[in-house]
Order: sequence, then structure tokens, then C-alpha cells
Amino acid sequence: MPRAEPRSAHGNPPFYEVLGQRYYVLLSADGYFERGVASWYGPTFHGGNTSSGELYDMYGMTAAHKTLPLPSYARVTNLRNGRSVVVRINDRGPFVSNRLIDLSYAAAARLDMIREGTTLVEVRALTPGVPDELSRSAESPAAPLYMQAGAFADAQNAQRLLERLQAAGLTTAFIALPPEGKPHLYRVRLGPVGSVADFDELSARLAALGIRDARLALD
Repeated sequence: MPRAEPRSAHGNPPFYEVLGQRYYVLLSADGYFERGVASWYGPTFHGGNTSSGELYDMYGMTAAHKTLPLPSYARVTNLRNGRSVVVRINDRGPFVSNRLIDLSYAAAARLDMIREGTTLVEVRALTPGVPDELSRSAESPAAPLYMQAGAFADAQNAQRLLERLQAAGLTTAFIALPPEGKPHLYRVRLGPVGSVADFDELSARLAALGIRDARLALD
């Protein structure tokens, strides 16, 4: 259960650098919502220090995240099977390309991702005292997932990116309009993305085109 805790004295600098990449720690977890790839870490790290100064317990329901405050809480939903867990984030990582969150062994087991090692997930921060509503994805885990390469208010800019992607052989690219009631943006997407392998391949191809901030679409 999420509970109000003071911000950790360790692991919460304004920013830090790992492997030449700078990460900015969020002032608050409120409203955080992202999709991406989860991995897990286990016996090799069991009993070692986390970034918050606590000991890592592979059998605890914890996780590592690059920018959420330590500690904070989040619901993590496996988008492939709809399983969902609540974790306490007390560590930094994973510092591997295109990975969003690193789960403890226990959390990964609950999500049924131990064998594969990675899976596509949704991470939604939880606020202590605020009711935890299961995500829409947990209710329909088979919903198609797409990679978003860009979003534009100008349709011509979206069309230019679409043509650039298609010229590079990314034939699954298309322009999506937002659902009713959402900001009117022309969103350039690719997919569907059916696996972590698909996600990694698309991420690499987009990065080669200079598009390094592509991510799984949030609606």
C-alpha cells in the first residue's frame, strides 16, 4: 500500500549522469504515466545497496527508475497479459537503452515475465491517500500498441515526417488523430508493436534517423 514517506536523503539530486547521459530527477511523482519496456534484477544484486541507501531485497515489491523521486509508488501493468502490481521505487536504473523500469524478482514474477526477462509495461505513479484506479490497459491487455515518433499541430509537418519514415522503409508508419476531447495533434505512429523485440528494432531504426525520443503511445 502506498504511504506518505519523506524524500530520501540519498538518490534524489536535481540531476545526475551515468554513461554520459544526464537524468533529471522529478520533483514529484504526481501524474507520472509512461509506457515502455520493463526488465528485472535479482540474485546478483540481492543484499546490495540501492540508490536510496536501503538494501535491495529481490523478494520485496520494489523497483528502480531513472527519474521518479525516491521513494515513490507506482502501479506497473504488463501490457501483454494484463497482470498488475504495485511497487515501491527505491533505486535508480535501468541504465540500458530503451528500458523504462527495473523490477525486483518478486514483482517480475507476479507479472509473469521472469522467463522472457523483459516485457512491455505501463507505469502509473500512485499518490498515497488517493484511490488507485486500475489502468485501461489492464482491462484490455490485447489492445494494439504503437510507437509514436512525433506529434504535430501542423498536418504538413506530420506528413513530412511520415514520408521520411516511409522512404526509410518504415512502411507501418501512419498519421493518427487524437480521440475526441484530446488536444488536436497529428501523431505519427508505427506498428503495431507486438513484443520487446519489435520495440527495440523500431527504436534502433528511428534512432538511426535521428529520432531518439520515440516511445510507446499513451492512448
